[in-house]
Amino acid sequence: ESFKQIRRENYYYVDKTGLIAQLLDLGSAVNLFPRPRRFGKSLNMSMLQSFFELGCDRILFEGLNIAGKMDLCEQYMGKYPVISVSLKGINAQTYEKAIEMTVQLIKGEARRFQYLLESSRLTGYDKKAYTALLETDVDEGTLCSSLKVLSELLEKHYGKKVIILIDEYDVPLAKAFERDYYDQMVIFIRNLFEYALKTNDSLKFAVLTGCMRISRESIFTGLNNLKVLSIADVQFDEYFGFTDEEVREMLEYYELSDHYEDIREWYDGYQFGKAEVYCPWDVINYVDTLRADPLAEPK
Repeated sequence: ESFKQIRRENYYYVDKTGLIAQLLDLGSAVNLFPRPRRFGKSLNMSMLQSFFELGCDRILFEGLNIAGKMDLCEQYMGKYPVISVSLKGINAQTYEKAIEMTVQLIKGEARRFQYLLESSRLTGYDKKAYTALLETDVDEGTLCSSLKVLSELLEKHYGKKVIILIDEYDVPLAKAFERDYYDQMVIFIRNLFEYALKTNDSLKFAVLTGCMRISRESIFTGLNNLKVLSIADVQFDEYFGFTDEEVREMLEYYELSDHYEDIREWYDGYQFGKAEVYCPWDVINYVDTLRADPLAEPK
């Protein structure tokens, strides 16, 4: 899931940095990508954070698609504070436990910005609001406004709008549905998102990912700046999952091209927009197995 680790430790990387340029060209304030599990959502979010966040390590992007867009890189690379949270760990038996887990999640992200306590641009009241996010007992009201408050403080400190990335946004709702506290969780998630994404003047743009679009209770009520980019849309159709060309290149790199037909038959089972797409998890695991055992059968 870590773009930095993949690039720094020289793992094989299927270049999805074209997503950055297309996202900026689209210009939507809030972008939602519903995609199946194991299709590279978290890795793409890690890549976006690595590109936009202040202090960006430009070496990570050398030789990749986006590096060829020099004007875009000059304008956007490493220019924004980024708040990044993943909700996939909010897997609790009760609503109260889910809120406790969310408090820990927000505290963990807020701790990355402890330099705000020394900022000359923040008032004592601002710093008190930041400290409240680090408290053990955070009330639900503070929690609902936490991402908005953090983005406001970051904008005040840097003088720059903030990018918010929310990975696996639907997991707490799916778990709540399974365990009979869905109605409570819907209200909480709706409030969290409306504060952060609807009434937030400090927001540059936001990206959300999930496995499904939750619409029954309309958690995006009034979020008129939301752009949903589903698997049926042509936009971004090749940036989640592997295309046929990318699979061919991988097999050639590992000298496994003789297995192309088997892999195509087994794992080329999806269509996003106009792109035929392979499940990355299946392809990666089978290629890894073939490197150790060239006679291994697909699973």
